Amino acid sequence: MPHTNHGAVLSRAECGIDAPQVVIETQLGGGLPGFALVGLPETAVREARERVKGAIGASRLAFPGGKITVNLAPADLPKEGGRFDLGIALGVLARSGVVPTSALAHFEVIGELSLYGDIRPVRGALSAAIAAGQAGRGIVVPWQNRHEVALARDVDVRALRHLNDACALLRDPSSDVGRWHAEAGIANDAPVRELTDVKGQPAAKRALEIAAAGGHHLLMSGPPGSGKTMLAQRLADLLPPLLDSEALEVVRIHSAYGNFAALGAGVARPLRAPHHTASTAALVGGGSRIPRPGEISLAHLGVLFLDELPEFDRRVLESLRQPLESGAIELARAHATVSYPARFQLIAAMNPCPAGRACVSTDCSCTPDQKRRYQNRLSSPLLDRIDIRVNVNAVSSAVLLDPVVTGEDTATVRARVAAARTRQIERAGKLNAVLDVREIDRYCALDSAGRALMERAGNRLGLSARGIHRVIKLARTLADLAGEPTVTTTHLGEALAFRTPATQF
Repeated sequence: MPHTNHGAVLSRAECGIDAPQVVIETQLGGGLPGFALVGLPETAVREARERVKGAIGASRLAFPGGKITVNLAPADLPKEGGRFDLGIALGVLARSGVVPTSALAHFEVIGELSLYGDIRPVRGALSAAIAAGQAGRGIVVPWQNRHEVALARDVDVRALRHLNDACALLRDPSSDVGRWHAEAGIANDAPVRELTDVKGQPAAKRALEIAAAGGHHLLMSGPPGSGKTMLAQRLADLLPPLLDSEALEVVRIHSAYGNFAALGAGVARPLRAPHHTASTAALVGGGSRIPRPGEISLAHLGVLFLDELPEFDRRVLESLRQPLESGAIELARAHATVSYPARFQLIAAMNPCPAGRACVSTDCSCTPDQKRRYQNRLSSPLLDRIDIRVNVNAVSSAVLLDPVVTGEDTATVRARVAAARTRQIERAGKLNAVLDVREIDRYCALDSAGRALMERAGNRLGLSARGIHRVIKLARTLADLAGEPTVTTTHLGEALAFRTPATQF
């Protein structure tokens, strides 16, 4: 615990979705005026000197003369961004006697300052609020961060707009200045995308339901305009709402990214769809000093949709292999190693050939060799990690123009998905897609007929050990959807039908 009577202010740095504590120590000395910042600050932190001077002056508060030294401890922790501005300003004002130092022990402080004293939002506010609550203190945050920090339960949150508000709070900590009582909404109020909007495609809709029920990855192959994108967009609506603990994880990641617009009153399952020109850093995360989350982490507990899959750079796609297995990504840099959760559900789409005309007409200009090279852009190790592969054929004009709505709506399918997921959680505490080898033996046991079928299929299709396990897990999901306690050859047969080799697309 710092000596708060010396004007020390407690703050929080950002390191992934963690928020290590930073102590802002301020010392006033004589001599020529100066403002020194030490403690491994990067450029944006060093520029806080000018922002703090401007904010204090614009707030009509006295800025001390002489030499000012501010230390951000611990000295070996990299400090980034403008999140320490407000803490530095309050430390200077407390040390010069403008505000009392006694209240500094009750609150931690984060926030960037404008030259006019306004408090601007910062990344990672929710993680900082959680850490402050665990330390038994309240937290001062920018007003724009109020919705996300409302997810931090039992924390005295003060959401402020201006430096003068922070000074008023320190003068009377028991007041209601900036007190934020609102509860963050967990429900998703966005309109539901109806499955019946997709005409035809019964096999693809079945694959989508299975993928949602067990958390399985899905690859759709078909010509342009066959409904692949519409199907992918509807997967998120088939998934059950986030639990409070899951919503907390999602918001912490988006907060670390700085995606403030997505942190409103409702928290929905993410649906991310990066363009095929996305770089490796954009997809898995990156940065020069402390890496920021990428698309796979922003899709955590939601859906990552990769359209035109073979058009992605091969190195970008290969970077997905490890997080597809582990559900996390570790980014190592010279100054820090950061781990982000990445338990996303991959939904990918591709054309059957470079021109995209195969299965549409017989006059496709692509040669068999061109089609083979196009499909070979996807490596076998990557395809081996995708549980379901389905062809999405072109829809006839008669089906497309038929005004009669056919098939089940989203609510009906979502109810079956929820029931199947409940069975999995009650049985193993997790979804079938993430069962390990021992759990497969325990919860997906096959009878003699099932073992014989899998042995023949494994030899005939050349399935790897991973492929065999994924077929069995997929069959377990099919049994859960049917409400059956054991995996039968019927379930295994349907699971194998969805394990179409890439060369058969």
